[in-house]
Amino acid sequence: MGVLAAIAKNLDTLIGPGVTLLYPLYATMRAIESASTLDDQQWLTYWVLYSLITLFEHFCWKVLAWIPIWPYMKLLFCIWLVSPIFNGAAYVYENIVRKYVKPGNYINWSSSSSSKHPEGQKKVIQMLSLDGRKSVERFIDHHGPEAFERVVKAAEREARKH
Repeated sequence: MGVLAAIAKNLDTLIGPGVTLLYPLYATMRAIESASTLDDQQWLTYWVLYSLITLFEHFCWKVLAWIPIWPYMKLLFCIWLVSPIFNGAAYVYENIVRKYVKPGNYINWSSSSSSKHPEGQKKVIQMLSLDGRKSVERFIDHHGPEAFERVVKAAEREARKH
């Protein structure tokens, strides 16, 4: 039981660097090499948030040392930020950062495709996961925005039936 207790006690130390540094580093390198800017937003936002967390820890370490669950809370938050299922970093960007930080007129959900997609399509695309966004972006590039509008309208009709 001593080994399991030691693993549980140091879980944040064992898997933390992989979740907070190694996987994001790998995903960021893939994002740099990809043509889409959607994943760039996810990973740039992640690194900004991770930096803010690190600065917060640096300045508040005396208080955080008294909170025994802080490392686990940080680990869970970072898992939520990096997980492709949740795309937490992109969510935080879209719903928090974008509302309060406006460093100019050039902030859009995706700078390269902001002129390609009408506002209605942007709203639909923003609700998707990162992989979903990439797929929709490829579909629009291949079939055109009119085909995407037809798909959305067909999905809306089908949703109303059920």
